[in-house]
Amino acid sequence: MPNAASPYASVKLSAALVQQAREAAQPQRRSVAGQIEYWATLGRIADETGLTVQEAREAIALYDARQRGDALDESLDAIEARFVDAATTGRLAQAVRSTVNANRQKADATLPRAA
Repeated sequence: MPNAASPYASVKLSAALVQQAREAAQPQRRSVAGQIEYWATLGRIADETGLTVQEAREAIALYDARQRGDALDESLDAIEARFVDAATTGRLAQAVRSTVNANRQKADATLPRAA
């Protein structure tokens, strides 16, 4: 039985995925676990919001820079401006609605039908 006090859990992953994470982590100075968490975060953001992986990656970079107190360079400001523009014009809300509707349809398709 897992220790309820521990914030960590063990999972089995394919050796190929772990090797890919190891190779991707090294230039980014992340641990293998950190790289897999990063990929999971990107995937979750893309899945939940309808953002592309690149947009999710840019959003994470902006968030991380602000958390560290780094000076933002122009590219991060440009990314933020695109998000503000998308929110202002309703494109971001529409992308989220489309993703939610698609996920609902997928969920409905997997539910057993009542007789």
